[in-house]
Amino acid sequence: MKPWLIEKFRASFGRAPHWIARAPGRIEFIGNHTDYNGGPVLGAAIDRGVWVGLALRDDGQRRFASDQLSEVVALPADRMKKQAGAAAWVNYPLGVLAALPEFSLRAPAGFDYLAMSDLPVGAGLSSSAAIELASGLAFLAATAQQPSREILVKVGKHAENHFVGVPCGILDQGVSGFGKKDHLVFIDCRGPRFETVPLPGGAHFWIFNTHTKHALVDGLYAARHRECMEAAQALSVGLLVETNPAALLVAERKFSPIVFKRARHIVEEIARVSATVAALRVGDLAAVGKLLTASHRSSQMWFENSTPELDFLVTTLTSQPAVFGARLTGGGFGGAVMALTSVAFGDDEANLVAAAYAEKFGAAPDILHAQTGDGAELFTP
Repeated sequence: MKPWLIEKFRASFGRAPHWIARAPGRIEFIGNHTDYNGGPVLGAAIDRGVWVGLALRDDGQRRFASDQLSEVVALPADRMKKQAGAAAWVNYPLGVLAALPEFSLRAPAGFDYLAMSDLPVGAGLSSSAAIELASGLAFLAATAQQPSREILVKVGKHAENHFVGVPCGILDQGVSGFGKKDHLVFIDCRGPRFETVPLPGGAHFWIFNTHTKHALVDGLYAARHRECMEAAQALSVGLLVETNPAALLVAERKFSPIVFKRARHIVEEIARVSATVAALRVGDLAAVGKLLTASHRSSQMWFENSTPELDFLVTTLTSQPAVFGARLTGGGFGGAVMALTSVAFGDDEANLVAAAYAEKFGAAPDILHAQTGDGAELFTP
């Protein structure tokens, strides 16, 4: 995409970018909503993402352009007001600029900025984290700063939490930052601590994007966050990672039925992540697949962040012999389903699933056959 970005940058600003950065989208492999509860999570950086081009200006103006919109958003460097409407996408790079001083890092003053993406929007692949990390790399390169990768990831999370307003954990930014081809990223969110886990050969990812609503800022995500914190408080622990399924069942009467359901999902999901890592290390993709599907059913029953569309896809996919398992990926409440398959699952099988979905819901989902990819990186223009 780099040549297209340079061409678009010239068309938008009349010159070439000085710096180019890229950060991948991610698949939440397993660990649904465990991150902000202090638990472990597994994700995969994919071979699609967000590219950012940047060139400095000396007049204090910040101009933001995107391949998705024709209008350029121009703001003075001293204006950090949150944007709305069509310009709301600018909140992600603005949030990064606002976060940099919180980590004793400098933000560039004036610049021309262009973002381009080959990630499908609203599919639960975290285009938000990708644009945050790509923006962070570009801003840091423009100011000749080289903080650790951990700090870059934390800057992106801070931007999302405090400027954009989504109380996410470290999963999205961590996987986008630490991704590695042919590997999954394991995050112990208490540290956070990051490591990579080899993905056995023959594993394939298929994403089915339903285009149903996936708006995390509208309160559903925040409500689940509050319910989890309420559960931890009732158990007298800081975060739900500090308890276990047996202790939760003993304390069931301390919770409202809704809060207990949320806590049950999280505590059991934490155990599933550990079991998945163990299965990956011995190359048992069949066991991994069963854990993925169990994760979805828990999201469906206990966390209630699934939808009929996502449930139908999981049921249809797991009836296919070449599918190891399937689950919603991302925050839920719409979006996409990920299927882990063998090489025997191809376009024909994917199209049959899409046709069955279209017959029931009236429109076919988008299909993406994704590969693992590397984490955020800088390029020479």
